[in-house]
Amino acid sequence: MQLIDQKTKRIMEGCKERARDQGLSFEDETLEYVVSNRDMIELMPKNMIPTLYDYWVHDVEVLREQGKYELYPSNPYETVINTRPAISFYNDNNPDWLNVMIFYHVIGHIDFFQNNLYFRHTWDDDLTGQALADKRLIARLRSEHGRWVDYVIEFARGIDNLVGYFSELGKLNRTESGCSARVDYYFDYFLQAVKQLKISDYVKQIEEFNQALKEDRERGEQNFFAEVIKKSPEFAAAFEKYRQKYQAPSVDLLQYLIDQSVFLNREENKWMQSVIEIVRSTSIYFQPQIRTKIMNEGWASYWHETLFLQDDRIRGHEVDFARVNAAVTSMPRVGLNPYALGMRLFYGLEENAERGCYSYDFDRLHDIEARKKYHRNTAAGRDFIFKVRENFSDFTFINSFVDQDFVDRNKLFVADRRLNKERMVWEYYVKSRKSEDYRQMLFASLYHPPRIEVVPEQSTDGILYLNHRQEGKPLVKEYLANTLLGIEYLWGAPVALETSDAEVKPASETEEETEPQVSWSRVRYHMKKRRLSREKV
Repeated sequence: MQLIDQKTKRIMEGCKERARDQGLSFEDETLEYVVSNRDMIELMPKNMIPTLYDYWVHDVEVLREQGKYELYPSNPYETVINTRPAISFYNDNNPDWLNVMIFYHVIGHIDFFQNNLYFRHTWDDDLTGQALADKRLIARLRSEHGRWVDYVIEFARGIDNLVGYFSELGKLNRTESGCSARVDYYFDYFLQAVKQLKISDYVKQIEEFNQALKEDRERGEQNFFAEVIKKSPEFAAAFEKYRQKYQAPSVDLLQYLIDQSVFLNREENKWMQSVIEIVRSTSIYFQPQIRTKIMNEGWASYWHETLFLQDDRIRGHEVDFARVNAAVTSMPRVGLNPYALGMRLFYGLEENAERGCYSYDFDRLHDIEARKKYHRNTAAGRDFIFKVRENFSDFTFINSFVDQDFVDRNKLFVADRRLNKERMVWEYYVKSRKSEDYRQMLFASLYHPPRIEVVPEQSTDGILYLNHRQEGKPLVKEYLANTLLGIEYLWGAPVALETSDAEVKPASETEEETEPQVSWSRVRYHMKKRRLSREKV
């Protein structure tokens, strides 16, 4: 592994200048390394962070990827990580013209990392430096405690998808907004539930608050509430009563174990808290990447195509570019390609915003031909997709913009399969061309960890009581025993998990199109002394 040479670095800097001219925004400093195919394979399974802590699953993934490479040799073009500065890795046998295309793709990723609000908590951190410190700490703990370190990592990794990512993000954004709990209570509850103001009076109060902040940023809130108390003396007592009853939202399971586990807080076990915190913070850092996969890849693909086609360095390599680009961004008839779907959505958003389709007048149109001919020349397409890039995740992106017009334009459909009993083969067929069904298929492919919360009022006699909110998907039963075993070890006492089990009644054999009937029953799992039991609630 080595830094790219000066010639290639100049190409990268030229790509940055062209990207900024088009509106992309990113920090000046970046690091680019040249690696071999095999080096790239070893980087990818560790979430592309070379300094990430060592764990046996990483070794298994490396071996698996190497096995795939032996059977199906491939040329991974690049990989980029969200660090300060951003670090990207490139294959050592890429020609210059291909590097230009890849650089644009990487710049698109960097722009997304550094401007999408779901990555806000990563903007001020040096992940590679922190990961290196974590790696050294775990290596030292391994020398002192041996295999028990790996047991703790294993148990923590079993529940690292339950971290409070949104609560952490909410705290950060709330801090920057400058709004205190008093402001929240006044506008969200006191004016609406206690005073029951009219909308016009409520808006007037907001304007007065904003004006107070504008006149004096530091003391504006204090001055505003001084006037509020003069007009509504009961506010101070009501807010104090609210503060006494207010309970902070529950933290995620890993943080709860760190704070409340008697076992982990023993002097001889405090080292385990450091290991669990490393697993938790690393998981939170990578949460936005898995929640913005389609948007991130679509944004990078949009820009590598847009910028490369305007670059004079493409001359003589148009066919080569078309071949590589088609392999990356072609829309499959069956399955999902996040590069292709995201890129087409951004192109469609830009075009629709230019036409003025995101307006009340357009929504009122129901005639297909009238919707096709509608065009207001707003010149706002590029600004619109930049705002989408900043504020959306995959779920909101798909839920907001995968409509029937998009499905029809790209000839998308939901495919399914059925058994041909005469030939005894599976046949694929078009099940639906409705946007609702296509969105549901996309939603099913998104990352959606279960919602499992600690219930303190039911955690009696030392038992840790967990509640799984029923969201239409059951927990994977084959993982329950090992996961609850790990939680029991970290908690130091029995664990109870309340969840919903699905009972599926098969579809009728005479009606092939009938969907299986699913019924839900509430059950409780107990893990006590490493033995799992189940009972109906």
